[in-house]
Order: sequence, then structure tokens, then C-alpha cells
Amino acid sequence: MITPQDKELLENKGISEEQIAEQLACFEKGFPYLKLSAAASVEKGILAPNTDEQKKYLDAWEAYTQTDKVVVKFVPASGAASRMFKNLFEFLGADYDTPQTNFEKTFFEKIEKFAFYDDLNTACQRTAGKDIPTLVAAGNYKAVVAALLEGAGLNYGALPKGLLKYEDGSRTPLEEHLVEGALYAANKNGKVNVHFTVSPEHRALFKALVDEKAAAYAKKYGVDYNISFSEQKPSTDTIAADMENKPFRDNGKLLFRPGGHGALIENLNDLDADIIFIKNIDNVVPDKLKGDTVLYKKLIAGVLVALQQRAFAYLQLLDSGKYTHEQILEVLQFLQKQLYCKNPETKNLEDAELVIYLKE
Repeated sequence: MITPQDKELLENKGISEEQIAEQLACFEKGFPYLKLSAAASVEKGILAPNTDEQKKYLDAWEAYTQTDKVVVKFVPASGAASRMFKNLFEFLGADYDTPQTNFEKTFFEKIEKFAFYDDLNTACQRTAGKDIPTLVAAGNYKAVVAALLEGAGLNYGALPKGLLKYEDGSRTPLEEHLVEGALYAANKNGKVNVHFTVSPEHRALFKALVDEKAAAYAKKYGVDYNISFSEQKPSTDTIAADMENKPFRDNGKLLFRPGGHGALIENLNDLDADIIFIKNIDNVVPDKLKGDTVLYKKLIAGVLVALQQRAFAYLQLLDSGKYTHEQILEVLQFLQKQLYCKNPETKNLEDAELVIYLKE
């Protein structure tokens, strides 16, 4: 039963009643499994370039960055950090006050090694009037955890992963993506385009951190950042259902859950760019481990550019109408062996039909 209040909510979200019915139907009938033809391997889909081939792809990417093409680093950054602290939330709500589990014991044994230790120590002094060693010595472990997770302290339990300090020097994942962008996504003028998708409630915090940190990284790496934000669209939310597959309500109001990363395809589609790197906010490493990341990002981009250039050249050939039978077969081989798009029906097609297939 859809109420007038429900209709207003759906209109605000941009979701139709038909979409709700379709989602509930999918919950009931389930979702089909993806059919796989084979495991990925070096022979089937995985490229293992040798040293000379790597140089060719790296050179291709370097040449591409010296053109007027627009490159963007796209970072889904709305993920909450609450799951990271699941065990600590459980300890905070437990009926015992001293660490009992292996996780709890290890956390306090290694607490000085965390990148947020100094900040947490300051938070403990502010919220409990004592530093961490004093609180631990007194057996007041929960005061330390509360200072880490709750709003009166660092509020890490409610912050997104992109804003947590995780590494020596107190960098956040957001900052690491700025560094990565400078290392493999800068254009010939040193422009680095980075786009973060964020939660509405955290957008101001992300922007504040960018305003605080971006200039220093721009100076360090000799680049000029163009940093933008967007939010996951409410129209991609999914209705929550009860055990009877009826719309779930919270105090009478329909409850929706944000869609997964696939829902960000609309944010991605809104970007005007030639090449887009996609990497999740928490998939980062410190500088000492960045070498492989930068190398393989450039290699992958070089492979893409090289394949794109060949594909465009073949399309121009086909559009010209001036091609031989052998050239048609060459394009087909490229499609099958380089792009791994195989259609057994192609062996039955005449040249004219094959050209139409290849252009599509």
C-alpha cells in the first residue's frame, strides 16, 4: 500500500512505483548467476608483457598525456569506516571492561603503532582528562575506545574511510589519491583531475581536507589539481524489504538502502573525459609501496591507448570502404585475439555482413 507520504518520498528520490515493484519481484525470484566461459589466464584475457612490450605501452601512455586529451581519476569515496571498527564497537557495548578477545588485546598492545595515536591521545585528554597510558594503567580501556569512535572524540566510528589517518605522517586515503593522481594522471600542463563520489553528510569534510592539503601536494609534485565531488544519486537507492518481501518501514516511513558501487555508473557517465582511472578510496598504499601501483596503472593505461588507437584505425578503414578481404580478416583477428570478443557465427558471414558486424 503506497501512501501519499510514500509518493512524496519516491518523487523526491526520482524512483517510480513500478521500480519498487520490479525490485521486490527481483528479491522474490532471485538473480541469475553470471555464466563464465573459462577462467582468466595468460592465454585467455590476461596480458603478460615482456620488458620491450612494457616500454612500448609506457611510451604510449607518456605520449597520450602530452596531448589535449582529458584524463580523470575517479574515486568512489562514500564508504563508511564503521565496519572497520566492528570489534571495538562490540567491546564498547560488552559487559566486561578489560580486553578479552585476541583482537581487543592486540589493539591495546599495539596502540602506539596506529597513525592516529597522537590524535587519539589528545582526544582522550580532552574527553577523559587523562592520556592513553594513564587510562590503560587504570584499566579504563573503554574511555580510550570511546574517544576513538564517538563524536566527543575523534568520531572515527561515523567518518568515511577516506578521512581516517592510516599511515606514518598522518596521511589519509584521500591524500594518497591526490599523490597517485600526480604520479600517473597529470597532463602535459601538469593538470590533475580527481573526482570523488561522497556521501552528502561528509561532503563538507572532504572539501575542507582538500582545501587544507591540496596546495601542499600540488607544490610538492609540481601539478595543478582540479578536484570535484558528486554524490550517489537517490534514484539508485534500493527498497528494503521484510521477511515477507513487503516494503520495510521505519516509523511508518519507507526504508531505502544506497545502491552498491554499480550505482555510481551514472556519476561516471556524467564526467566528460577521454580516459578515466577508477580506484576505490581505501585501495591505497604508502609511498614506499607506490612504485608497483604507478607502474601498472601506466601500463594498463598504455595498453588501453594502444588498443584504442588500433580500433579507431580499423574503424576508419572500414568506414572508408577501401579494404581487402585480408584486411577484414585482420580486423576480425584483432577483435577476437586482442579484445577477446568471439562470435562463432562470424564464420558464416559474407564480407559485407562481416564489415557491418565489425563496425557495430
